[in-house]
Amino acid sequence: MVNKTLMADHNVALPVDSEEILAAAEGMAQTGIIVSINREVVGVLVVSDPLKPAAQEVISILKSMKIRSIMVTGDNWGTANPIAREVGIETVIAEAKPEIRNSRRGFEASGYRGMVGDGINDSPALVAADVGMAIGAGTDIAIEAADIVLMKSNLEDVITAIDLSRKTFSRIRLNYVWALGYNLLGIPIAAGALFPSTRFRLPPWIAGAAMAASSVSVVCCSLLLKYYRRPKKLDNLEIRGISIE
Repeated sequence: MVNKTLMADHNVALPVDSEEILAAAEGMAQTGIIVSINREVVGVLVVSDPLKPAAQEVISILKSMKIRSIMVTGDNWGTANPIAREVGIETVIAEAKPEIRNSRRGFEASGYRGMVGDGINDSPALVAADVGMAIGAGTDIAIEAADIVLMKSNLEDVITAIDLSRKTFSRIRLNYVWALGYNLLGIPIAAGALFPSTRFRLPPWIAGAAMAASSVSVVCCSLLLKYYRRPKKLDNLEIRGISIE
């Protein structure tokens, strides 16, 4: 069971009626799968994959977060373009072969680093991406290959994961500021920088307390992530008429 591109690569001619069925399927944003036995077309299967709930809203929120979304699929252009337009994705790569889907070179040049997928064919791309996110309801291979697994299989969790990672990196930078600040201030005083002018020396117990305070401040700053809440814009998100509680 293959598509038209693979049939052409193997010099298998498509009957007229098969071409008509495939064209009709593409017009309805469906995927046509050609069944061939001994280089002879014996049938055409037409399948469709419904959009996940809130896909359009999630893409819109990602745009507001300055994140550009692209769609890479092995489906034909006639199927891929209508779906991309429906959810608001501007960049589409359709009829992509595995070596194209799994290549990092083109995506790195454009600054793309993340991959979201749920199928067996997505697993090499999930490994190749800097951050691979697998849908919890996807295949075991995709889940094993991914860095992050969305357990609830909700696309809005992609936004939560990105937002949480940004908050984590922000907290790491803040911890560096705290630690660097204590050392920049404490080390010169401990070395006697103020002694010539003020005759002040840093007592050992104050130096020890400052070191402890530095560690405590960093730990407390990190523990504040315990109170992380997902973006408020997701609280009012409606999925096909179902409100997220």
